[in-house]
Amino acid sequence: MTETATNQRPGPTTFQRVAQEVEALGLTPAGLQDAAALRRRRLLVLLLNLATLALLLAGLARVLGAGGWTAADVVIFVAFLFGAPWTVLGFWNAAIGLWLLHGRKDGLAEVAPFAAAGERARPLTLRTAVLMTLRNEDPARAFRRLKVVKESLDATGEGVWFDYFVLSDTSDTTVAAAEEALAAAWAQEIGEPARLTYRRRTDNAGFKAGNLRDFCERWGERYELMLPLDADSVMAAETILGMARMMQAHPNLGILQSLVVGMPSRSAFARIFQFGMRNGMRPYTMGSAWWGGDCGPFWGHNALVRIAPFRDHCHLPVLPGGPPLGGAVMSHDQVEATLMRRAGYEVRVLPVEGGSWEENPPTMLEFAKRDLRWCLGNLQYLKLLDLPGLKPMSRFQLVWAILMFLGLPAWTLMIALLPLKAVEDQAISDYPAVLAACLYVSFLAMYLSPKLAGFADILLTRGGVRRYGGAARFLFSALIEVVFAFLQGAVSSFRTTLFMIGLAFGKARIGWNGQARDAHALSFATAFAGLWPHLLFGVYLFVTLGALAPLVLIWSLPLTAGYLLAIPFAMLTAWPAAGAWLARHGLCGIPEDFDMPPVLAAIRDGEGA
Repeated sequence: MTETATNQRPGPTTFQRVAQEVEALGLTPAGLQDAAALRRRRLLVLLLNLATLALLLAGLARVLGAGGWTAADVVIFVAFLFGAPWTVLGFWNAAIGLWLLHGRKDGLAEVAPFAAAGERARPLTLRTAVLMTLRNEDPARAFRRLKVVKESLDATGEGVWFDYFVLSDTSDTTVAAAEEALAAAWAQEIGEPARLTYRRRTDNAGFKAGNLRDFCERWGERYELMLPLDADSVMAAETILGMARMMQAHPNLGILQSLVVGMPSRSAFARIFQFGMRNGMRPYTMGSAWWGGDCGPFWGHNALVRIAPFRDHCHLPVLPGGPPLGGAVMSHDQVEATLMRRAGYEVRVLPVEGGSWEENPPTMLEFAKRDLRWCLGNLQYLKLLDLPGLKPMSRFQLVWAILMFLGLPAWTLMIALLPLKAVEDQAISDYPAVLAACLYVSFLAMYLSPKLAGFADILLTRGGVRRYGGAARFLFSALIEVVFAFLQGAVSSFRTTLFMIGLAFGKARIGWNGQARDAHALSFATAFAGLWPHLLFGVYLFVTLGALAPLVLIWSLPLTAGYLLAIPFAMLTAWPAAGAWLARHGLCGIPEDFDMPPVLAAIRDGEGA
């Protein structure tokens, strides 16, 4: 046992600050949010998005129709209709979030008035089961994280309210034997057999959702709350206790989702990715929570869930038809959130950084595996849109989750048509080049807006850049991440496009298995095998545009360079020496890299890092 795990002090003054803001607004614990005010917010966001989209479409129609409409123009216009809404809403979420964070004194309280309960000294009376779900993961790594969570909670004196479950779906017998041995050793160490339960299912029926369903039906009566953790996730005691008190103070909260951020990583890919995610998520989540309100997100882990309504009302249907879209629901979390809301319970997100972490994939190829699993799971929502009794906002959330991936092939199609459009437009004498350039630059800025809002948030927050190693490191890291985002965006969108084409022809399959989590190099052969279609597509674009319209090629580089550079980009960001170089120079570091919280230090020390 490491000493650092037992010395964790109550975190931030976040809950105190929210409590003060709630009191200043005159809100009470029982009156979290005025329904009419929430409807006005949603109407405002709808109007802002429709107006922005209408302006973009009007400008695009002017550009495309300059020489008369062709078949390619129609295809591009329709594809834009599918691809643009996600970016437009992301822009307004980021803008609203930044305004709440820095333009309003009481912004956080407007989004999370329930958070005031987290600071109150009332004793806990709710029993919580902390669950870790496993499937062919590194057992020692997973158990170490769960043990650190327990040590952290026990150190507060409130550990008696928490029991621990390791819920295994492992199919590898060697890994299963290691899990059983670690569970037995830990139970003996605890000395209280009821505090730790290890259970291994013989099959993976229902995937992770089926695993949690089995827990609820077998042990759910003993507990009021459950805290699902993935094998790569961890939470600090003060965050868990604060959220548990919120759930205790507000019985109508069905799910309370924490803001999950990345853990320090040796991988260059994960380090750069989570630097951008860390900065972009807070304004984006603040903005979406402002109008999403009681129909908030559920990400399946690092969240407190009220067991009784979850067990009674969140049973997932088995989708009709065969694979890939039929069968068990893979992206279960958002569906469970909509069912919880249908049952009359609120689903909320606490958009506050601190005390909730996960590990991110260490390479581009590992990231793609996770991304494609989400893609398939989200597309399954097409069969759930007619679920009876859903709130309109909940139904919108399912549609939005579908569009998140459905828009990616639309962008790929638009880019594929660039050479044809370049030929068509050469014959137009009065082509609106200035308007086209303005639309393009504006849309790139909107695409980057969550990241840019996150960077602005850090720069505007007192001491913000200091947490990232100083202004020079932060700004250089931001530049690296923007370049990374464009390159990675091209790779991800094209891979998703290929995957969805495979789905349409019944060729794509996705399994559910353990993930690689440690930094490791990619050989050229491995990178080429996974990314040669990207290279081929990039060669097509660069050769044709280079010959037909070199200026268009130059302008397109933010969106097209990633195809041609996919293989070296994947190899470089997976190269352990690249991650070590970034760490040595303090680049693309997150606050925990410069001031590691005790709970993460305990994990690092236990793993001999």
